Amino acid sequence: MTARPSVATLWAVILCTSARTATSQQDAAPSPVLTAMQAELTRSLTTLKSRSTPPYFLSYEVRDARSIEVGGAFGAITSADDKHRRVLTLDLRVGSPEFDNTHPGTGFDLDLQGLDRTSNLEIPLDDDVGSIRRVLWQETDRIYKHAVERYARVKPSVSVRAALEDSSGDFSAEPAVQHIEAPAAVQFDRPAWERKVKAYTAPFASEGDIYDARARLTVESADRWYVNSEGSRLQTSTVYYRLLISAYTKASDGMVLPRYESFVATSAAGLPDDTTVARAVRRIITDLHNLKVAPILEAYTGPAILSGRASGVFFHEVFGHRIEGHRQKNEQDAQTFKKQLGQKILPDAFTVYLDPTLRRLGNTDLAGYYQYDDEGVQARRVDVVKNGTFTNFLLSRTPIAGFAHSNGHGRSQPGYSVVARQSNLVVNSDAPVSRDELKRMLLSQIAQQHKPYGLLFDDIQGGFTITMRTIPNAFNVMPVMVYRVYTNGREELVRGADLIGTPLTVFSKVVAADGDISVFNGICGAESGWVPVSASSPDLLISQVEVQKKAKSQEQLPLLPPPGGAVQ
Repeated sequence: MTARPSVATLWAVILCTSARTATSQQDAAPSPVLTAMQAELTRSLTTLKSRSTPPYFLSYEVRDARSIEVGGAFGAITSADDKHRRVLTLDLRVGSPEFDNTHPGTGFDLDLQGLDRTSNLEIPLDDDVGSIRRVLWQETDRIYKHAVERYARVKPSVSVRAALEDSSGDFSAEPAVQHIEAPAAVQFDRPAWERKVKAYTAPFASEGDIYDARARLTVESADRWYVNSEGSRLQTSTVYYRLLISAYTKASDGMVLPRYESFVATSAAGLPDDTTVARAVRRIITDLHNLKVAPILEAYTGPAILSGRASGVFFHEVFGHRIEGHRQKNEQDAQTFKKQLGQKILPDAFTVYLDPTLRRLGNTDLAGYYQYDDEGVQARRVDVVKNGTFTNFLLSRTPIAGFAHSNGHGRSQPGYSVVARQSNLVVNSDAPVSRDELKRMLLSQIAQQHKPYGLLFDDIQGGFTITMRTIPNAFNVMPVMVYRVYTNGREELVRGADLIGTPLTVFSKVVAADGDISVFNGICGAESGWVPVSASSPDLLISQVEVQKKAKSQEQLPLLPPPGGAVQ
């Protein structure tokens, strides 16, 4: 999630004029940007409908993104940025929903379908309707010409290649939506936050064996405007506050040992107070000192408990990416769960759902919240596992066999083609056990398997996965705090472990969970760029996991002690 992208096989007819319109309460005036987009969309469709190959769908999305950042290290400010840009993403389709210019082609040229239907163009920051319309006009013309060219190439290619396994169409009709809201307020007191960042990082300066320690506060606001040829018109706004604290040391063998704490909130008031952050900093320092002298964990198979945060990342990587709808249609993808619909993949007690409409879980704000996805479809909860049975995929407006419509999970970074992506993933157990009982079950598994110890994965930095067919279909969850749990219950901190495996094998080993859900907020990268997500889960017992040694360098800590400190 946070650490690396998930690896995978790394659009003038107005649709559905009779479509039902879902209209929300109008609580703000439309922006001049939205007015310009609507006017130019109407003009473009009217003008291009007389062409021999008219667009059957056109949408404009503009995101006004502002990012304010204060960063510091060892008690000093190291960066202070304030970035502001508006980015246009355009989706234009010619042909028909059954077969259009996005249809998979043959050869490198035809497979670059994303280049002829989307754009990543900065537009004026001023709310000048005329200037904005001019940019939209030029980009629409460019994208339309590319779309017609590709459609003319890809259509005859179908007759000279093997039929696709999934013959469903290229685009789905969805209800038009209208929602106008006021921009969210951004609260940022730069002098106050600079004082905080200095205070948060100052304790690291007295630790001679911590060679890199930073704090970064980022406030990201996004005002979004969206219109399409079906009649949708959206004006939404989001703000996220992120505080990340990171620090690193090295063991004597050169292994880099990181420790992270991150906090996400939708308001400045939702971030932790200074006392809470100070405790987190002290915990990071203590953990790094302990990790530095901890023994290396050798390659291992056996039972393990994954904490809620580790389990959340585990489900995100192992399961979440493999149920994204477009992967079921891509014949270069392993399609691990495509034929698992209606089958048991987890114990009966387990339920898994993704819900972008969740703002909070317990006391934690969720990064994957949104009201409408990036194709103008209303967000909704999707139950993907019920009573252990796999029931659904995450869907954008690209249909797949048996699923003709989106369920509100079409997402992208501005300028990227939309695909189905995760939002807020939540794992539940209807038969939870206590944390003490989960550990007793772990000890029982250790004895049954005649292992000298089991493992406890207590905290995590992120993970990545590979979903393609051409290389091993595997995952890697990257823990930072791992403990050996011996048969007498004693726990010993170890270092240098990566949790690896293949999805179907490890899912068959899930045994039980406790009832306390923890949240991992992160940024997930895949084909459609980087999007914010969350993954929430209780602690999980797995009867067999596999661990490999983590990569390491040969570089030692700095030979000279830091000014005013001594290497420990």
